[in-house]
Amino acid sequence: MAAIDPKKTLDSYRARRGEFRVLEVPPLQYLMIDGAGDPNTSPVYGQAVAALFPLAYTLKFASREELGIDTVVMPLEGLWHAADMESFTSRRDKSQWEWTLLLLVGDHVTPDLFARAVDTVEAKSAKKREPLPALRSVRLETLHEGLCVQTLHVGPFDDEAPVLDELHHRFIPEHGLRMTGRHHEVYLSDIRRTDPAKLRTILRQPVARVE
Repeated sequence: MAAIDPKKTLDSYRARRGEFRVLEVPPLQYLMIDGAGDPNTSPVYGQAVAALFPLAYTLKFASREELGIDTVVMPLEGLWHAADMESFTSRRDKSQWEWTLLLLVGDHVTPDLFARAVDTVEAKSAKKREPLPALRSVRLETLHEGLCVQTLHVGPFDDEAPVLDELHHRFIPEHGLRMTGRHHEVYLSDIRRTDPAKLRTILRQPVARVE
């Protein structure tokens, strides 16, 4: 039996280039870890990524063995924020960015299963003498974004600015909406193996209707 792939069943993983779409995103459970600074230069960012994926694979194998539930390991996602949101658009000042990295996991992942997976990963990393300093900073949490607008960006991350500018300053106000939660990105492509011109990223912004 093939592993369950939420990208094929959840509407929140559907987006088209050049189309802003309003949708309702249900509560979803993630592995989460917080940080700040330029993701290209901050060692904290790399440490966060290094902690998330071993944990996600450990949960995958434990869920399959203990519960008979097999799911794919989902792509990396990120929640992004800055005191001045223009640092994402016109100024593009990455040093001001605050972020939470995410990996979607199913509701079958309980706090107990998560805690045991952390212990397993920590023991393996210690045995290999490859410490994961960010591992104990990962948490299991449900995110409820609700009403959102999203689109698909194809190309380098630094080319997102015009798309976000249009989203923030044209589409959202023209449709009687206002921004609420943090900017959300879903990295559908493997950055290590994909030409920057072909990177596929879902850009999502939680919103509320203006009363």
